[in-house]
Amino acid sequence: MRIVLARLGALLTLCTVAACSSTPSYNPTTFNSEIETAKLAEKPIKTVVIPHVNLGMPSRNYLEKEAPRIDGMISAYLKDNGYKVIPQREFQQRWSTGVRAYGNPVEPTTGKVNMRTFAQIMESIRDDMKKEFKLDAFVFTDLVEVEVAFNIGMKHLARWDGVSRKPALQGPGDGVSVDFDWNQLAAVATLQVAVFDTDLQRLFFGRGGLDATEAIDTRSSSGRFTRRRNMLENYNHLYEGIQLAFHPLIEMKAWPGNP
Repeated sequence: MRIVLARLGALLTLCTVAACSSTPSYNPTTFNSEIETAKLAEKPIKTVVIPHVNLGMPSRNYLEKEAPRIDGMISAYLKDNGYKVIPQREFQQRWSTGVRAYGNPVEPTTGKVNMRTFAQIMESIRDDMKKEFKLDAFVFTDLVEVEVAFNIGMKHLARWDGVSRKPALQGPGDGVSVDFDWNQLAAVATLQVAVFDTDLQRLFFGRGGLDATEAIDTRSSSGRFTRRRNMLENYNHLYEGIQLAFHPLIEMKAWPGNP
């Protein structure tokens, strides 16, 4: 009996530890998403497409290169949660047709978007894809860049849009000068998600932090941040950001926001 009780006690201890480890830590930077709950309940989304273009201004060139890979992860995440995702090429083909008909809505020198032209192209795509695929919604996935400081605690964490990240090093060295200014700002990436129905009305808007796009340059004696040669490669960081950006449209079990 003592052996059984001992084993039971050990099992309960392990369960308690597991429960504690699965409890999310509150992150005050977690984004409060906007969601049209009533509209979604009245007309649930089933079939979506992920446009290859931003809803707002285009992403930085170095982020734009990473967008197809991240959109692939987002597509898999949506499918895993019961959505049917139309291949992005279907949108791309119709976008090209719309640009030829109405002009490019993005001004190449400034990046500004002519929303009237953008809306004309989107309406033509909507009409065609709704007819052919029974499309319910567009899921825009913009990669945006913000600046934060890696100055929280002894680990020098940075927090933004629900995530906590350590600084990365880049260069031949493996340390940071004692005089390094941890209050200086560094560039980091965030996933911004906006879901629009076929009436082009917004149903959901969320954000989730991804990872830093700059690292500490160990070649610099004074200490500074420089653009990372390889960025947005950590799968776990990307997946966490995707989960954050879609919550509560798709519930994140370990959501770090304020309950």
